[in-house]
Amino acid sequence: MADPKGFLTTGREVAETRPVPERVKDWNEVYVPGSLLPIISKQAGRCMDCGIPFCHNGCPLGNLIPEWNDYAYRENWQAASERLHATNNFPEFTGRLCPAPCESACVLGISQPAVTIKNVEVSIIDKAWDTGDVKPQPPERLSGRTVAVIGSGPAGLAAAQQLTRAGHTVVVYERADRVGGLLRYGIPEFKMEKRHVNRRIEQMRAEGTKFRTGIEIGRDLTATDLRKRFDAVVIAAGATTARDLPVQGRELNGIHQAMEYLPLSNKVVEGDFVTPPITAEGKHVVVIGGGDTGADCVGTAHRQGAASVTQLEIMPRPGEERSSGQPWPTFPMLYKVTSAHEEGGERVYSVSTTHFEGDADGNVQSLHLVEVEFVDGKLTRKPGTERAIPAQLVTLAMGFTGTDVENGLVSQFGLALDERGNIARDADFATNIDGVYVAGDAGRGQSLIVWAIAEGRSAARGVDHYLTGASELPAPIRPTDRALTV
Repeated sequence: MADPKGFLTTGREVAETRPVPERVKDWNEVYVPGSLLPIISKQAGRCMDCGIPFCHNGCPLGNLIPEWNDYAYRENWQAASERLHATNNFPEFTGRLCPAPCESACVLGISQPAVTIKNVEVSIIDKAWDTGDVKPQPPERLSGRTVAVIGSGPAGLAAAQQLTRAGHTVVVYERADRVGGLLRYGIPEFKMEKRHVNRRIEQMRAEGTKFRTGIEIGRDLTATDLRKRFDAVVIAAGATTARDLPVQGRELNGIHQAMEYLPLSNKVVEGDFVTPPITAEGKHVVVIGGGDTGADCVGTAHRQGAASVTQLEIMPRPGEERSSGQPWPTFPMLYKVTSAHEEGGERVYSVSTTHFEGDADGNVQSLHLVEVEFVDGKLTRKPGTERAIPAQLVTLAMGFTGTDVENGLVSQFGLALDERGNIARDADFATNIDGVYVAGDAGRGQSLIVWAIAEGRSAARGVDHYLTGASELPAPIRPTDRALTV
């Protein structure tokens, strides 16, 4: 146990954020650099090292949280990093981007604010990078087997790193111009600077993983070609079919999917553009969708100089405390104020868009909405509540419905889909096609980054067993697992 009285004597402290007027002028991460390390040892000391650590089950990766909390409390950073990497390939990603279901399952959270598990995690890995404890781990010998990984998001990268370390020759195919998937072009820089992705990619290259960008499987390279070149294939292409809004005026200029809008700001930071082709500068911006992607659009619009930002959500405003239907240790739906929301804008709940109106040139100018409520379990419009709000840029951040079946990947491989439109797989993450496996959102549906990494690790074990008849790689989860995060 870390500090036997830590949970009694130490209050919860979280990372300090930079002042809003300062941070909205740049794309750097919102947190004050170096503000965590001075307080993190005491924060880790709040961990009670429970006899049954529910945080393990709250985390899809099964992170050994009490163990690395203890090491962090004692400031044994090298040991803490080893324990952290034992279950998680990329803790600097999850420590910045995961909504921390582990904290929702923290036993201390029953009666007090939970341990700052996420902040401890990111402090450990940042310290490990600073001290040089994160090194390439190339295999001692090669197996002679080859694996193609389709997609370089967190699932694909986790699978690739595990398989490379197992001795297989791994090539990762990415259809974008840079490696990283949604880590690169879906997550704004102010949430995670891309230097964190870059140094992991360099580590993986040093271990032997090969990357091929600008290649879309199903179009630029056929499934048949891939099956001939490789002994096994892992599909980690994500759930890329965005949910649309089929209402009158949807065709107007200025209405975009979030994943059309967000990557362009990342490309500005990368130096590809001076000004993005789609910008919020001087415009009234409406974001449809109340989740994390919607918040990313809000924060991006602030930095681009929007005249106003309004975020719409069809569901009622969540409560600030757990409801009886979401008891500890499940992951509750609570009202959340992200760093983007701290920066301004309005959030409107229980509304539905009826139609858009535009000007003579076909540009959107206003959005018409109506208040909604649940009546006998059905979402119903409230008469007399219709109104219009100005909207010169609209982003749709309503989630994803499944795998892209238009690019030929599914049909060329002959893959079976499940009832939700995702690629079907068995307990070993194998598809109906011999030697073809699937991990992450492509098989699970839209989910959390921590699930993607966990599935990538598990699929790698399935592939390793398929190629060699045995595997020493860990398998944290099975496809049907839901842990405590339902």
